[in-house]
Amino acid sequence: MEALTSLGFSSYTQWSIIATVVLLLLTIVGFIFKWGIRFRLVGITSFMVVLTVGLFGLGLGLFERTEIPGAVRFSRVYDNGGNQVIIVVEPSIIETELEATLKQAANDYFSYGRTAGIDNKLTIRARTLVHPETGESLPLYIGQVKRSLSVKNDENMEIDIFQEELKQLSKYQKLAKG
Repeated sequence: MEALTSLGFSSYTQWSIIATVVLLLLTIVGFIFKWGIRFRLVGITSFMVVLTVGLFGLGLGLFERTEIPGAVRFSRVYDNGGNQVIIVVEPSIIETELEATLKQAANDYFSYGRTAGIDNKLTIRARTLVHPETGESLPLYIGQVKRSLSVKNDENMEIDIFQEELKQLSKYQKLAKG
């Protein structure tokens, strides 16, 4: 697992620090030479200090996201804001990708702000849509993961892959290819 830090807050923070120092020097020069805009420069410099501190705080990793190797793209189609989430995956998914995708979803949708049910677990179910006949869509639930809502790095996630539904999915995959 590797953390994604592609937002570039560190480079924005560096440029903001440089701009803040330049404005501070300009403000000091403005006071030395009694420029008419010296008080406006104080306001601009103060704003830049606040902006720089905010960028620094964001750069500490507030948006850090863990990426699970082998996970495929998915979309959230239902979220009760508490203990249940449903994601949808492509019908071409295989079992190893499904397991990695369920782990990815469990990491992505963890939040201390979620309300727990009786068992204090977040349940994420994965489904896909298959088309048995033209104009007919069938939602097929192919797996789920249950994780703790009180532990961020839950090592005891319960991942269930529904083998019967995967067999059914592979049948539809073969029909779509042939």
